[in-house]
Amino acid sequence: MTLKELDEYFKSFLHPENFSSDPSRNGIQIQNSEALTKEIKKIAFAVDACQESALKAAEEGADLLFVHHGLFWGGCEVLTGSFYKRIAAFIKNDLALYAMHIPLDANNPCGNNYGLATRLGLKNTETFGQWRGMFLGVKGELSELLSVDELAEKVLNPGEMPLCILPFGKEKIRTVGIISGGADDDVGQAVEEGLDAYITGEISHQLYHFVKESKINMISAGHYQTETVGVNLVAKKVREELNIETVFIDIPTHL
Repeated sequence: MTLKELDEYFKSFLHPENFSSDPSRNGIQIQNSEALTKEIKKIAFAVDACQESALKAAEEGADLLFVHHGLFWGGCEVLTGSFYKRIAAFIKNDLALYAMHIPLDANNPCGNNYGLATRLGLKNTETFGQWRGMFLGVKGELSELLSVDELAEKVLNPGEMPLCILPFGKEKIRTVGIISGGADDDVGQAVEEGLDAYITGEISHQLYHFVKESKINMISAGHYQTETVGVNLVAKKVREELNIETVFIDIPTHL
C-alpha cells in the first residue's frame, strides 16, 4: 500500500474527524518522496516521534513511523535546534511520519484506554472522561474484586511498575475508570461518578490531598507505559489485515 492508501485505511477506523478539538495534527505529518506511488513495505510503531525513534525506524528498514505523539501540534515551528534534528532524521532517511493522538486514546478496540480495559477484563464498559468536549476514556466493572495493588499489577505488562499508587479508597475494587497519559486532573470525574479506582499515566503533587479527601484509589501507571498499548494494537491489526511487516520501537521514558 502507498502512504495515501494507508492514510485512508487508518482514518477508516480511527476516525480523526470525530476529534476536531485535538491539538495534534492527526494523519500524515511528514510524507515520503513518492507518497502516491511508493509501496510501504514495513511500518515502525512508537509512542513518540523524536530523533531517536526516527533513526531506529530507519535502521529497521521501515518506510513509515506511526506514533501517538507526533511533531506538529497546530502551531508554527521553525526548523532549528532539536526540532531540526528530528525533521532531518525523517527526510534524510525518506521516512514518512504518521500521528494519531486522541483518536488513538479513545478508539474501541484499538485505543490505549480500551486496550487497558481489555487487560483488566472490564465488563459493562462505557465511555468516560471528557476533555475539550471529547470522550477519551472508558469505565467498567471488574469480574472479580481486586485490591489496588492487584489492580496495578494486572493493568501493566510483566516487569513494569507503576509510578505511584494512592490507596485511599475501598480495599476491594469493583468499578474502574481509565484515561491514559497525562490525565491526572480527570480523577475528579471518577470521583463524581462514584468509581472505586482511577487509572491514568501521571499524577501531580497538588492532587494528593484531593484524592485522599475524596476516598478514591488512584494509580499513576506511567504516561509512557499506558500509551504503548494503542500503537501495538494498531500494529497487530496492520499485520493481520494488510500483511505488512511491523516493528515496535521501544523508547521508555520512565515517566
